Amino acid sequence: MTHTMPKVFGFLLVVLGLYLWIGYAITDLSGGEKKSSGAVDISPEGGEAIYWGRGRCFTCHSVGGQGSAVRGPNHGQFGEKFPLPMGARAVERAKVRAEKLGKPFTAVDYMVESLATPGAYVVEGYKNEMAVVYAPPISLSLKEIKAVIAYLMAQGGDLDMEAIDTKPGEVTAQFYAKISAAAEAGGGDPGKGAVVYEENCTDCHVLNGEGGETGPELTGIAGKGLKFISAAVLQPAKAITKGFETHVVVDKNGRQTVGLKSSDEAAEIVITKANGDEVTIAKADIKTITIDKNKSVMPDDLSEAMTVKDYQDLLSFLMLQKGAKKGGEEKK
Repeated sequence: MTHTMPKVFGFLLVVLGLYLWIGYAITDLSGGEKKSSGAVDISPEGGEAIYWGRGRCFTCHSVGGQGSAVRGPNHGQFGEKFPLPMGARAVERAKVRAEKLGKPFTAVDYMVESLATPGAYVVEGYKNEMAVVYAPPISLSLKEIKAVIAYLMAQGGDLDMEAIDTKPGEVTAQFYAKISAAAEAGGGDPGKGAVVYEENCTDCHVLNGEGGETGPELTGIAGKGLKFISAAVLQPAKAITKGFETHVVVDKNGRQTVGLKSSDEAAEIVITKANGDEVTIAKADIKTITIDKNKSVMPDDLSEAMTVKDYQDLLSFLMLQKGAKKGGEEKK
C-alpha cells in the first residue's frame, strides 16, 4: 500500500498535465487567447484582445491564416471565397444592405448590424446561428463591441473611429441604443423580448398604435426607466397608472365584478375584467363600488409564467420603446 500511493499520485499528475497541455494546444490552434484588461480600449488593439479573448469570436471565426475555426466566415483575406478582408468586405456588404433597405448604409452600419442583429444578413453557405454577443453568456458591453468593430474595420478597411465611437451615424446609433437597452436590462435580447411581449402583453396594452386598451399605453415606456418597468412587471399593483385602478363592484344581488372601469355613462358602467371580458352593469343595480388599491387588473403571476431569460428579454425590448412623436412632441 505504501509503495502504491506514490505511483497513483504520479499517474494523476501526468493526467492533469496532459489535460492542461491539450487545453493550451486547442487555444493556440484557434489563434491563441489574448488577455484583455479591465479597462476597455476602443481601438483595433483593444478589439483584437476581445476578439481572441473573452468575446470568444475565435471559436467560430478566423482572420486570414490566424486561427482554424470555420463555423463562421473568415474575417480576413482567405482564398477565393474571401478575396477581401473584413473591413473592405463591409463596404461591399453595405451597398447590398442599402439597396435592400432603400436607405443609406455605411460599412460601419453593416458591421454594427452584424453584431446587434446577426440574422439580418447571413453569408451564403453559413447558418443563422451566430450568438447575440451582448446577451449571456458572452455579454459584451457597448464599449467592447465598439472595440471589436474597430478591429474588424482595420482589416483592410477605412478605420473611421468617429463613426464607430463618438459620432455614429443614424443607423449605427439606433443599433447602439438597442445594445445599451439590452445591457441595462441585464443582457436581454430585444428581438426575443418582442416575441415575449407579443405573447403576454399586446392584448392589454397599446404600443405604437397597436394592441388592446385594458392596460396603460406603453409607447415611450422607456422614459420611465428600468426600475419602474421592472416593478410594473413584477409588482403591477405597486404603482397603478391613474385611470387604470381596479374597481370592485357589488350589485344588489351580492354578485361581485372586479376589473377596470372602462366606461362610465349616465345609466350604466362597463367593467373590463382581467381576461378582457366586458361586463355592463346598470347603476341602479349597484350596491357598492370601491377601488382596490392592492390589486391590479394586470396578472400578478406574470413573472412566474416567464423564465428569467424571458423577463430579461422583455425588459430589454421595453427599454427600447423611447416614444413616438405626436403633435410635434415626444410622448412620455
